[in-house]
Amino acid sequence: MRVRLVYKLLAVNLPLVAAVLIVVWVAIDTLAADYFTTLMDRYHVSPVESNRMFLEAVHRYILWASAGGLLVAVVASFLLTRRVLQPLSDMAEGARRIAHGDYATRVRATATDEVGELGRAFNAMADDLARIESLRKTMVADVAHELRTPLTNMRGYLEALRDGVVASDPETFTMLEAEAVRLVRLVEDLSALTRADAAKGSLRFEPVDLGALLREAAGLYATRFAEKGISLDVAADGAPGAVRGDKAWLLTVMRNLLDNALRYTPAGGTAAVAVGRDAGTARVTVTNTGVEIPAAELPFVFERFYRVDKSRSRDSGGAGIGLAIVKQLIEAHGGEVGAESGAGATRVWFELPA
Repeated sequence: MRVRLVYKLLAVNLPLVAAVLIVVWVAIDTLAADYFTTLMDRYHVSPVESNRMFLEAVHRYILWASAGGLLVAVVASFLLTRRVLQPLSDMAEGARRIAHGDYATRVRATATDEVGELGRAFNAMADDLARIESLRKTMVADVAHELRTPLTNMRGYLEALRDGVVASDPETFTMLEAEAVRLVRLVEDLSALTRADAAKGSLRFEPVDLGALLREAAGLYATRFAEKGISLDVAADGAPGAVRGDKAWLLTVMRNLLDNALRYTPAGGTAAVAVGRDAGTARVTVTNTGVEIPAAELPFVFERFYRVDKSRSRDSGGAGIGLAIVKQLIEAHGGEVGAESGAGATRVWFELPA
């Protein structure tokens, strides 16, 4: 591929060289020859034979000089073109290596021209592919772990029931039911995450009152917060009016944020949800008291299956999918998400164009 492209570039240059030679040849024959004839006439010398000898000599020198110049031009153009095309060859080789699974491949992109810009774009693409592949492997491993734990528990108890080691009492069946519920919840979370990934192409935009939507979501969770002894404060009076969005998906976002606050707020703690306007955007903030999130962990709280407390059980801490769904849906709406933690509280927020 590289050699063919080199020859094509040379083929583009050769007609230009040939055109220059033809122009020089015609100029000698017309202008220089006429000037030579005028000189011969002025000094009363027969111009016929002298003109022929002059043109033959000039043509001969032009041909030799053209042959030498063409040879130098071809060699120089070939070497320079190969050097210019080398980054493209490196990118082609890098693309083949990436296609075979080597996502660590990068190319040198030090030039400031279009080729250098292409190299930097190639490296950025390789970085994204490596990150996506890492997330895919992590997600597969996490899903396998999440499924393995309840299935192993259920299998153990079922074998114990079969062998008569464990009594078939209501407590045992309640425990088995709880494990089944964990599996169903994980499958539902994964299904919701898949739908959130594909939501960008299926959003039904309409005017949405964030204040009313926030009160609706809070009303759905009021009983659960009260059962845990958590005070839930709703501040929706500063709602910025209607924003354009998919009402059903935005309700899912708010429910996930409230569910996250419910999970991580200790009994007797407080939680608050607020909506307002900030620099031309509508911002919804969910705050809960409890253990602070270390600053080094904050950039990752929206990653799939990521949990700050690795030792927390999935029953109490969830599967780490809720905030990932929030991020997918808000970005599909053209908004942003973020999290802050300090002074004994954690704040998770999202912004939408107002």
